[in-house]
Amino acid sequence: MNAEIIGVGSELLLGQIANTNAQYLSKKFAELGINVYYHTVVGDNASRLKAAIETAQKRADLIVFTGGLGPTKDDLTKETIASVLGVSLTTNEQALESIEAYFTQTNRVMTPNNKKQAIVLEGSTVLPNDFGMAPGMGITVDNISYMLFPGPPKELYPMYESYGQAYLLNKLEVKESIESRVLRFFGIGESQLETEIEDLLDAQTNPTIAPLAADGEVTLRLTAKHTDSNVAHQLLDQMEQSILKRVGDYFYGYDTTSLHNELINELMNQELTIASAESLTGGLFSERLTSIPGAGSIVNGAIVAYQNEIKQQVLGVQQQTLRNEGAVSEQCAIEMALGVKNLLKTDIGISFTGVAGPSKQEGKAVGTVYIGIAYKENKTHVYQLQLSGSRQGIRARTVNYGCHYALNLLKNN
Repeated sequence: MNAEIIGVGSELLLGQIANTNAQYLSKKFAELGINVYYHTVVGDNASRLKAAIETAQKRADLIVFTGGLGPTKDDLTKETIASVLGVSLTTNEQALESIEAYFTQTNRVMTPNNKKQAIVLEGSTVLPNDFGMAPGMGITVDNISYMLFPGPPKELYPMYESYGQAYLLNKLEVKESIESRVLRFFGIGESQLETEIEDLLDAQTNPTIAPLAADGEVTLRLTAKHTDSNVAHQLLDQMEQSILKRVGDYFYGYDTTSLHNELINELMNQELTIASAESLTGGLFSERLTSIPGAGSIVNGAIVAYQNEIKQQVLGVQQQTLRNEGAVSEQCAIEMALGVKNLLKTDIGISFTGVAGPSKQEGKAVGTVYIGIAYKENKTHVYQLQLSGSRQGIRARTVNYGCHYALNLLKNN
């Protein structure tokens, strides 16, 4: 099944909101083996929406609409689709009762235009809205399936999960078990990773391999289809093993995990504590770790030390180091890591110092970064990076590298 997703709403074109609905639905359709070949966005204009539908009919057998189901005059998705398909509109009594009950429960007066939200395409399967008023719909005309969802994500997401997915599964001609697995990699670029597994990408059939780069890391989504879910899992296992033989050194986790989540899990498993000394990152590292429930048991604290006086007086960085090497240096990173480890009495001390921008510091270029880690009888490790990008991007990537280096140390020692 080949799909096109059409977002309806002038606010999308004006940049007032992002089209997160298309992103969400594309992910969900991929899990079902539905190919999404086009995303279209059209404003609240009947003639342009009609043209978008007619274009989509030439290249998709599933056309999904988000938005334009509300009570106002510019909500015209249903009316336009009905006109193009030559079907009538009718009031769905169950939806109308739900809308009326909502206004009664909230002690609000229901204006006549709210009844418009209960209007549906005649002959369609109605998808109830458990978190709003306008129901969704599904209908097939001339071998093309059409699905209509409300625009607010808080309504669309649960509607799809509860009703939309089941509707689609009934429409799919091939009833296969579709299993997906995401492999997450850090420290390797997308182009390098693809080069390492180029032959696997070229030969892919089942499972399929979909690379994606985001936030300084790379993911591979593996998707296998089979009538037997156990066989689908075996296919995923075989492909994963082939990939990790090539690039396993950069692999750190599955699916929706993150580097900081994996670091917390490893620290908990080994019953170790950590503390950070942060100059460049301004507390971002400790914020990432402590956002995870249970992190308080292993994160002793953090020292944000931008000024040299704080590095010296609180963390114990030697004046000679600051004078001769500078705050942005390998030696300073080492002494900061040792200082915070001993000060906060932890198993691991990690430090971040560098130049995030917008200008040079101590003659060092923007993006120069040093990460220090003190671990096991004060044995120290230091890593130098040269990063590019915005100030915030450099800081965020520095934190990711800190998690990456700390995680590798814990796993290999």
